[in-house]
Amino acid sequence: MALERINRIKEVLVIQGKSQVWLAEELGKSTTSVTAFCNNKSQPHLKDLKRIAEILDVDIRELLVSTK
Repeated sequence: MALERINRIKEVLVIQGKSQVWLAEELGKSTTSVTAFCNNKSQPHLKDLKRIAEILDVDIRELLVSTK
C-alpha cells in the first residue's frame, strides 16, 4: 500500500535548501522522527507542526497537502 501524502515538510525543506538533520536539531527531535515526517511515515503533532512552520517561516497550511 502506498503511503498517503499528508504533509509537504520535505518539499518545503528542499525549496528552502535546508536539511532534515538541520530541522531535527532546530526542532529538538531525533533525525529519525523528522525523516519519518518527511517521508509521511508518521505525522507530527499539531504543536510540532506549528513549531516547524515557525522554524521554516511559512504559513502552517504550506506544510499540508490540500484536500481540495
